[in-house]
Amino acid sequence: MLSVEARSLSKSYGNVPAVDSIDLSVGPGKIFGFLGPNGAGKTTTIKLLTTLIPPTSGRVSILGIDASRDPLGIRKKIGVVLQQPSYEPNLTVERSLEKYGMMWDVDSRTRRERTEELLAAFDLEDIRKKKNDDISIGQRRRVQVAREFMHDMDLLFLDEPTVGLDPSARRGLLDYIRGKVRDGLTIFFTTHILEEAEYLCDEIAIINRGRIIAVDTPDELKNKFGREKTIKIRLGGTHDISSMLEGLASYDISHDEGTVITIHSADSERALARILQVLSSNNIGVEDLSVVPTSLEEIFLKVVKDSNSNGENHGASNNQAGK
Repeated sequence: MLSVEARSLSKSYGNVPAVDSIDLSVGPGKIFGFLGPNGAGKTTTIKLLTTLIPPTSGRVSILGIDASRDPLGIRKKIGVVLQQPSYEPNLTVERSLEKYGMMWDVDSRTRRERTEELLAAFDLEDIRKKKNDDISIGQRRRVQVAREFMHDMDLLFLDEPTVGLDPSARRGLLDYIRGKVRDGLTIFFTTHILEEAEYLCDEIAIINRGRIIAVDTPDELKNKFGREKTIKIRLGGTHDISSMLEGLASYDISHDEGTVITIHSADSERALARILQVLSSNNIGVEDLSVVPTSLEEIFLKVVKDSNSNGENHGASNNQAGK
């Protein structure tokens, strides 16, 4: 049974489509990344999938439950952390967790155990007695995410959960999420930090202008769209190499005062071989050589740019994700 299934899902506001006929399939026990620029339709999609707003057209099934027939049944089985801050200003951190457990009818013993576990896991023990109004924005965000784990759920939607967190808190949260997925939880995860997606996600969909334009594993996205690599060659000494590189104009090659040669090319291996041959024939030694693969962030920018410029649907036949 799929954790998330959407078919021809659309949401329009007047004549403006926010989500435009997307298909989604997310298997259980996975972390599914949902990436896109601001205004691409990420948050609207999450609100549709969590039954917070109705679709204009299309259908949604969450954990095998039809959203149009039993939205309450879905809400009982999922967790949701949206971008918007949500906290009780006059409650202490630990009371916020306990109250959330009570709202989900978690028994008192389990509430106490989970409160202690989450205070430790999210590094909140030192501020447990402080009111939410008296802690930092990043600390409030940690409380907002932590309290969602007070109840049992099969699927968790996290919309930009690390906003406002410092690097240490961010990594702690990501590792905690990984542990929960190993226990069987499914995560639907949006972020603007591409390193997070690469570190965390089993599969990634990229949405732009309400349409899914690419979907695959991080490695396969790199294979499809990240053929271009950057190679840097540090020479042994300073040399006048401008004339030597004239015959390689078909490659994107630059050099810095005759000491470093930089190659940007989808055919970087061949370009490297040609340059090494030229250097060898001119008795120029190589001090260091490094290859920098294309990052997920570079791929994201490329796919979105291509989508904006020509409207092509890269790597997502029939606008489908998660197949």
